[in-house]
Amino acid sequence: MKNDAKIGFVGLGIMGRPMAAHLLEAGFSVIVNDINPEPIKELVSKGASEARSPKEVAAASDHVITMLPDSPDVQAVALGDNGLIEGVRPGMIYADMSTIAPTAAVEVAQRLGAKGVRCLDAPVSGGQVGAQEATLSIMVGGEQAVFDDFMPVLAKLGKTVTLCGPSGAGQTVKACNQIQVAMNFVGMAEALVLGAKAGVDPAIIVKVLSGGYAQTRVMDVRGPRVVKGDFEPGFRGRFHYKDLNIIMKTALDYGVPLPATAVVHELFTAMLAKNRGDLDHSGIITVIEDMAGVQARTKNG
Repeated sequence: MKNDAKIGFVGLGIMGRPMAAHLLEAGFSVIVNDINPEPIKELVSKGASEARSPKEVAAASDHVITMLPDSPDVQAVALGDNGLIEGVRPGMIYADMSTIAPTAAVEVAQRLGAKGVRCLDAPVSGGQVGAQEATLSIMVGGEQAVFDDFMPVLAKLGKTVTLCGPSGAGQTVKACNQIQVAMNFVGMAEALVLGAKAGVDPAIIVKVLSGGYAQTRVMDVRGPRVVKGDFEPGFRGRFHYKDLNIIMKTALDYGVPLPATAVVHELFTAMLAKNRGDLDHSGIITVIEDMAGVQARTKNG
């Protein structure tokens, strides 16, 4: 794929905005659309073109990427009135990089596939920092040939790009990823709160655990911020809650019991009930703190 290919990009939020910017920097022509005018203005100033609807994005582009909050958003943009489906052409590639239900990804691929569109579901892991630094892990579902054709684009957005299987497989692997990440956050939260309640400095706990078998990337990236009470979002808690809803629905669809994930889901439900959904997902520790009656902060935090 040539770097002068026209790439449509719908969804310019905390993840989509820097991703679209990377494609511009790589030399692609980028056509953007979002419900928020501010990121459109920023990207147009960097050389992007604006389209007034997803339909116009598809009509003006060689290939299209979406990065949207949830399954209904992707279905509306891809399949709704003035949606991509009204502007697509046979042979173009559509890659949805949102995190949505695997069944929704398959439905969109089937509907657009009937129009001759080659589809990939390509959700990501790595959060805002990964999007900004183009170091995302990208999990892809679709056909090998389509994956190969679109790899020059995906390689500009992520460091690890993996074909996971047929349509929907990328979203399934992302669900698995979000289970593990949520478990890691809750495990870290419980460890820090227990230690703090017993009178141990949480910064010491992070230092010790990071040097042993309990070490995780979650602890490396977020542990020092958590003990300082820094919950500036790299990935908002309400978005991880959305992902956990998808996980529980997918588990129901496939008849898979997820007992520990069910508990984590309830903890994130409590986080949102306390109006903390805009905190980083590491803010789940505040729910554990409330229950224990202690704050897991350093003395200088």
